[in-house]
Parts: sequence; C-alpha cells; structure tokens
Amino acid sequence: MLSGRLIRVIENHEEEITNTVVAAIRRHPELTHLRNLRDLELRERCREILKNLGHWLLRGNEEELDGKYEAIGKLRFEESIPLDECVLGLCILKYKMIAFLDDQGIEPDTLALYARGELLRRIGPFFDLLVVHLVRGYEDAERISARVA
Repeated sequence: MLSGRLIRVIENHEEEITNTVVAAIRRHPELTHLRNLRDLELRERCREILKNLGHWLLRGNEEELDGKYEAIGKLRFEESIPLDECVLGLCILKYKMIAFLDDQGIEPDTLALYARGELLRRIGPFFDLLVVHLVRGYEDAERISARVA
C-alpha cells in the first residue's frame, strides 16, 4: 500500500486539518444549522475520522463505522440539523483533507502520483459509505418520529 505514507501525514496533522474544516463550516453560508454545533462536537467528528483514517480504510471495520455514522445521523435529526447540511459537512472534511495533501509539496514523481491516486480511490468510497450510513440513521430517526407524532 503506497498510500500509507500519505495516510500517516493526514493522521499526524489532524489538528491542522480540523482547524480548517471547522473554520470552513463556521463561515459557509449554507450551513446555518451545522455551524451552531459546539466547537468541541465539530472537532471531535473531524478528529475521529482524520486521526484514525488508516484504521477506517482497512477492510473489516465497516460494521463499526456503519453503526457509528447511523447514530450520528440519528443525533443530527434529533438536533434538527437538515440532512443536506450534514452531508455537506462531510464533503467539506473530505475536500479539506485532500487540499491539505495537495499543499504539502510532495514531489510529483511517478510513485508519489500513484500513491496519491491510490489514496483518492480509497477515500472516495470511504466517504460515500459515511454519507450512506449518516443518511440511513437520519431517515430511520425521521420515520420513527413520524410514527410517534
């Protein structure tokens, strides 16, 4: 796995990346509800992904991730944060993480470019899975709420 070095760069700079993500969420005009979450909550969600990226990208951890993000989706519904804002928040994290790597000035030789491509091919499906389970948890909570009402 050539992308392992890049994963370690992300994990080792999780605080810096988290700062850019939180700042982006705070100033994004479409995130009127999400940006009202406490700093601690936003930072915890970012750090959880960034600091453990290598762990999450390994095969066999999907079940743990599924349950965690379904629970987060349920929580966001209960907090009345619109689903599109939840998804956009994850997209911002993904984009800021990739932008951080691009800003590191990694030598653009063939091997480095291959490692970057390999990482991007792994990150795409990973974030897709986060979104699917976040939405599933959100919609499950929405259905339960509609039945109770």
